[in-house]
Amino acid sequence: MSEGSEGLSASLSPPAAAPVQRPLYTPEERVRRDNSKWTLVQGLLAPVQFLIFGVSLYLVIDYLNTGRNYDWAVWSVVVKTIALYTIMITGAIWEKVVFGQYLFHDSFFWEDVFSMLVIVLHSLYLFGLFTGIADEGVLFATALAAYVAYVINAGQFVWKLRQARLSAPAAQAAPTESDADEVEPMVAQAA
Repeated sequence: MSEGSEGLSASLSPPAAAPVQRPLYTPEERVRRDNSKWTLVQGLLAPVQFLIFGVSLYLVIDYLNTGRNYDWAVWSVVVKTIALYTIMITGAIWEKVVFGQYLFHDSFFWEDVFSMLVIVLHSLYLFGLFTGIADEGVLFATALAAYVAYVINAGQFVWKLRQARLSAPAAQAAPTESDADEVEPMVAQAA
Protein backbone atom coordinates (compact mmCIF):
# COMPACT_ATOMS: atom_id res chain seq x y z
CA MET A 1 0.00 0.00 0.00
CA SER A 2 1.39 3.43 -0.82
CA GLU A 3 2.05 6.12 1.79
CA GLY A 4 -0.85 8.26 0.51
CA SER A 5 -3.37 5.44 0.70
CA GLU A 6 -2.37 4.63 4.31
CA GLY A 7 -3.25 8.16 5.34
CA LEU A 8 -6.58 7.93 3.53
CA SER A 9 -7.44 4.60 5.12
CA ALA A 10 -6.49 5.91 8.58
CA SER A 11 -8.74 8.93 8.15
CA LEU A 12 -11.67 6.72 7.11
CA SER A 13 -11.36 4.33 10.06
CA PRO A 14 -13.69 4.88 12.99
CA PRO A 15 -12.28 7.08 15.76
CA ALA A 16 -10.90 5.38 18.84
CA ALA A 17 -13.37 5.21 21.68
CA ALA A 18 -13.21 8.24 23.93
CA PRO A 19 -12.01 7.52 27.44
CA VAL A 20 -14.89 6.80 29.79
CA GLN A 21 -15.40 9.77 32.06
CA ARG A 22 -15.98 9.07 35.74
CA PRO A 23 -19.48 10.09 36.82
CA LEU A 24 -19.58 12.90 39.35
CA TYR A 25 -20.96 10.42 41.90
CA THR A 26 -20.89 6.66 41.89
CA PRO A 27 -24.14 5.09 43.13
CA GLU A 28 -22.52 4.52 46.55
CA GLU A 29 -21.25 8.11 46.73
CA ARG A 30 -24.69 9.40 45.75
CA VAL A 31 -26.24 7.45 48.63
CA ARG A 32 -23.62 8.80 51.07
CA ARG A 33 -24.21 12.32 49.74
CA ASP A 34 -27.97 12.04 50.10
CA ASN A 35 -27.72 10.60 53.63
CA SER A 36 -25.10 13.00 54.98
CA LYS A 37 -26.06 15.85 57.28
CA TRP A 38 -23.15 17.74 55.71
CA THR A 39 -25.05 17.93 52.42
CA LEU A 40 -27.77 19.91 54.20
CA VAL A 41 -25.16 22.06 55.95
CA GLN A 42 -23.55 22.89 52.60
CA GLY A 43 -26.95 23.54 51.05
CA LEU A 44 -27.76 26.05 53.81
CA LEU A 45 -24.36 27.72 54.02
CA ALA A 46 -23.97 28.37 50.30
CA PRO A 47 -26.88 30.82 49.93
CA VAL A 48 -26.08 32.44 53.31
CA GLN A 49 -22.50 33.03 52.18
CA PHE A 50 -23.75 34.43 48.88
CA LEU A 51 -26.07 36.82 50.74
CA ILE A 52 -23.17 37.95 52.95
CA PHE A 53 -21.08 38.40 49.80
CA GLY A 54 -23.78 40.56 48.18
CA VAL A 55 -24.12 42.83 51.20
CA SER A 56 -20.36 43.12 51.58
CA LEU A 57 -19.84 43.84 47.89
CA TYR A 58 -22.42 46.61 48.12
CA LEU A 59 -20.72 48.09 51.21
CA VAL A 60 -17.25 47.95 49.62
CA ILE A 61 -18.39 49.53 46.36
CA ASP A 62 -20.44 52.14 48.25
CA TYR A 63 -17.39 53.06 50.31
CA LEU A 64 -15.17 53.27 47.23
CA ASN A 65 -17.73 55.53 45.51
CA THR A 66 -18.73 57.73 48.47
CA GLY A 67 -16.04 57.38 51.14
CA ARG A 68 -18.76 56.60 53.70
CA ASN A 69 -19.05 53.65 56.09
CA TYR A 70 -15.42 52.55 55.98
CA ASP A 71 -15.78 50.37 59.09
CA TRP A 72 -18.87 48.64 57.72
CA ALA A 73 -17.09 47.89 54.44
CA VAL A 74 -13.93 46.61 56.14
CA TRP A 75 -15.70 44.39 58.65
CA SER A 76 -18.15 43.06 56.07
CA VAL A 77 -15.18 41.49 54.27
CA VAL A 78 -14.08 39.95 57.58
CA VAL A 79 -17.55 38.44 58.04
CA LYS A 80 -17.50 37.17 54.44
CA THR A 81 -14.11 35.57 55.07
CA ILE A 82 -15.37 33.83 58.21
CA ALA A 83 -18.32 32.50 56.21
CA LEU A 84 -15.89 31.30 53.52
CA TYR A 85 -13.72 29.48 56.07
CA THR A 86 -16.82 27.87 57.55
CA ILE A 87 -18.12 26.60 54.22
CA MET A 88 -14.65 25.38 53.23
CA ILE A 89 -14.17 23.41 56.45
CA THR A 90 -17.64 21.87 56.29
CA GLY A 91 -17.15 21.24 52.56
CA ALA A 92 -13.94 19.32 53.27
CA ILE A 93 -15.81 17.23 55.84
CA TRP A 94 -18.57 16.65 53.27
CA GLU A 95 -15.99 15.46 50.71
CA LYS A 96 -14.50 13.09 53.30
CA VAL A 97 -17.93 11.60 54.03
CA VAL A 98 -18.93 11.28 50.37
CA PHE A 99 -15.63 10.53 48.63
CA GLY A 100 -13.33 9.31 51.41
CA GLN A 101 -10.87 12.23 51.25
CA TYR A 102 -10.99 15.76 52.57
CA LEU A 103 -10.19 17.70 49.39
CA PHE A 104 -9.09 17.33 45.77
CA HIS A 105 -11.17 14.29 44.87
CA ASP A 106 -11.38 13.83 41.10
CA SER A 107 -15.03 14.90 41.08
CA PHE A 108 -14.29 18.35 42.49
CA PHE A 109 -10.54 18.67 41.92
CA TRP A 110 -10.48 21.92 39.92
CA GLU A 111 -13.19 23.50 42.05
CA ASP A 112 -11.09 22.74 45.14
CA VAL A 113 -7.93 24.08 43.48
CA PHE A 114 -9.66 27.35 42.64
CA SER A 115 -11.15 27.44 46.15
CA MET A 116 -7.59 27.56 47.47
CA LEU A 117 -7.01 30.74 45.46
CA VAL A 118 -10.20 32.22 46.90
CA ILE A 119 -9.03 31.35 50.44
CA VAL A 120 -5.55 32.79 49.84
CA LEU A 121 -6.99 36.09 48.61
CA HIS A 122 -9.41 36.37 51.53
CA SER A 123 -6.61 35.44 53.95
CA LEU A 124 -4.31 38.08 52.42
CA TYR A 125 -7.03 40.63 53.09
CA LEU A 126 -7.20 39.59 56.76
CA PHE A 127 -3.40 39.58 57.02
CA GLY A 128 -3.19 43.07 55.54
CA LEU A 129 -5.98 44.36 57.77
CA PHE A 130 -4.81 42.91 61.08
CA THR A 131 -1.09 43.57 60.60
CA GLY A 132 -1.68 47.05 59.24
CA ILE A 133 0.80 46.53 56.41
CA ALA A 134 -1.76 47.27 53.70
CA ASP A 135 -3.28 50.66 53.10
CA GLU A 136 -6.97 50.93 52.30
CA GLY A 137 -6.35 50.87 48.54
CA VAL A 138 -4.50 47.55 48.77
CA LEU A 139 -7.07 46.17 51.20
CA PHE A 140 -10.03 46.91 48.98
CA ALA A 141 -8.20 45.82 45.82
CA THR A 142 -7.47 42.52 47.56
CA ALA A 143 -11.09 42.22 48.69
CA LEU A 144 -12.37 42.85 45.17
CA ALA A 145 -9.90 40.34 43.70
CA ALA A 146 -11.07 37.82 46.31
CA TYR A 147 -14.69 38.52 45.37
CA VAL A 148 -14.05 38.07 41.65
CA ALA A 149 -12.35 34.74 42.40
CA TYR A 150 -15.26 33.79 44.67
CA VAL A 151 -17.81 34.46 41.91
CA ILE A 152 -15.81 32.35 39.45
CA ASN A 153 -15.51 29.55 42.01
CA ALA A 154 -19.22 29.69 42.83
CA GLY A 155 -19.91 29.44 39.10
CA GLN A 156 -17.68 26.34 38.93
CA PHE A 157 -19.70 24.65 41.67
CA VAL A 158 -23.06 25.65 40.20
CA TRP A 159 -21.96 24.27 36.81
CA LYS A 160 -20.71 21.03 38.40
CA LEU A 161 -23.93 20.55 40.37
CA ARG A 162 -25.96 21.19 37.21
CA GLN A 163 -23.89 18.50 35.49
CA ALA A 164 -24.67 16.16 38.39
CA ARG A 165 -28.39 16.72 37.92
CA LEU A 166 -28.18 16.13 34.21
CA SER A 167 -26.17 12.95 34.67
CA ALA A 168 -28.43 11.49 37.36
CA PRO A 169 -28.94 7.73 36.92
CA ALA A 170 -31.59 6.69 34.42
CA ALA A 171 -33.68 5.29 37.26
CA GLN A 172 -34.01 8.79 38.65
CA ALA A 173 -34.33 10.53 35.31
CA ALA A 174 -37.12 8.35 33.91
CA PRO A 175 -39.36 7.12 36.74
CA THR A 176 -42.33 4.91 36.07
CA GLU A 177 -45.75 6.06 37.19
CA SER A 178 -45.73 3.73 40.19
CA ASP A 179 -42.48 5.04 41.61
CA ALA A 180 -42.70 8.66 40.49
CA ASP A 181 -43.63 9.80 43.99
CA GLU A 182 -40.54 8.11 45.46
CA VAL A 183 -38.07 9.27 42.82
CA GLU A 184 -39.09 12.92 42.55
CA PRO A 185 -37.66 13.93 45.98
CA MET A 186 -34.39 12.15 45.12
CA VAL A 187 -34.10 14.07 41.86
CA ALA A 188 -34.81 17.33 43.70
CA GLN A 189 -32.04 16.50 46.18
CA ALA A 190 -29.51 15.60 43.47
CA ALA A 191 -26.52 17.89 43.78
